[in-house]
Amino acid sequence: MISAALFLASIVPSGQSFDCTPTAVWDGDGPIWCAEGPHVRLSGIAAREMDGTCSPGHPCAAADPRAARDHLVGLVGKRTGTRSTGHITVTGPTMRCRSAGGAGGNRTAVFCVSPQSGDISCAMVRDGYAARWDRYWRGHRCE
Repeated sequence: MISAALFLASIVPSGQSFDCTPTAVWDGDGPIWCAEGPHVRLSGIAAREMDGTCSPGHPCAAADPRAARDHLVGLVGKRTGTRSTGHITVTGPTMRCRSAGGAGGNRTAVFCVSPQSGDISCAMVRDGYAARWDRYWRGHRCE
């Protein structure tokens, strides 16, 4: 179990498991803001940026970026509004996440399992809203 003090840190150390109660979502691969503190990016997948582009060197999913974001919102909870920043606010059950380390900035790369939707990275790929990114998949298994 991860200590409460670690949540004050920007990035949860690789290999640590922690709870994430989603409060906001940016796009189809995150970040997802957790009530417990971390901002997480789904590991092993890539979704289009909100402007419809794909970042250089990233796999490029075919799905529309808004459709991907909205699907992720549905996987982690229920939409409750939109922040002035464009983040979609959500309420949903607490997910169990495992850190894969830093994901740039103050984000933690994670594989998360939701009690409502199962493995979120696997669901985004399976449902066609994100592309699997083998470089970061690292042997992850979908159940």
